Amino acid sequence: MEVSKLSAEARQRRSAEIRAFLRSRRARLTPADVGMAAGSGRRTPGLRREEVAVLAGVGVSWYTWLEQGRDIKVSAEVLDAVSRVLRLDAAEREHLYLLAGLNPPQAAPADRAVPVGIRRVIDGWLPRPAYVIDRHWKLVAVNRTAQLVFGYGELDHSCLVSFFTSAHFRSVLCGWEDAARQIVGLFRADAARYPDDPEFGRLAEDMCAASPVFATVWAEHPVGAATEGIKSLVHPAAGELTFHYTMLPVSDLPGARLLLYTPAEGTPTEARVVGLLDAGERAAVPAS
Repeated sequence: MEVSKLSAEARQRRSAEIRAFLRSRRARLTPADVGMAAGSGRRTPGLRREEVAVLAGVGVSWYTWLEQGRDIKVSAEVLDAVSRVLRLDAAEREHLYLLAGLNPPQAAPADRAVPVGIRRVIDGWLPRPAYVIDRHWKLVAVNRTAQLVFGYGELDHSCLVSFFTSAHFRSVLCGWEDAARQIVGLFRADAARYPDDPEFGRLAEDMCAASPVFATVWAEHPVGAATEGIKSLVHPAAGELTFHYTMLPVSDLPGARLLLYTPAEGTPTEARVVGLLDAGERAAVPAS
């Protein structure tokens, strides 16, 4: 809900305030704080604008306009995503809403709609990992095992963004470079299937700005169409894990896919995953 209209002078003051506020919150975070590699060529401390944008799942240009205090349309979902990335507390989140011209909501926005049957599938797939990504590779449903095995947390709104920006993913995944080419090829193939969807172009542009590796591979124009394969990683607590995975279309969500992971036969993966899940459940139970 928008707040009341402001005078030109008041809008100018609010623009200056939101600019200073967001810059200060970016400056207090390091790439390591959000799981990113530091990289090189940083002239100032803190996160870059493009890093905040891709982690929040918004366009770099849009976030830049928000930080500049321009008169743009904003939503509660987007402001909440920016708040999570910048680690804003409740008071800071409310302040951002007001500066952006919205009344702070009483409750968080509802999750994106995922068919009940699909949720049953991914929850019933335990103790094996499973999750759903939408047309733009955003994570819309993730089961507990996928969170523990792959390290998906509340900031991981997109498996594409997490793969190319997370230092954790790069360090644990075996054959990361080969997987990077495959993922970029699949994303390019998806973009070709939806030529009238401008979001793919926006995502590609923003990913190129945030990840030099993505930019390099994107420029090589790989194209892929694999719907199954093998994923191996070295989990910091469970050790080496190897899975066969299958991607299936979700008919009720056009362009969405369900990814199901099965422990590779002849490996200790299944037992290690069960142990990891049990340990996670024990850690979640408060001591009496």
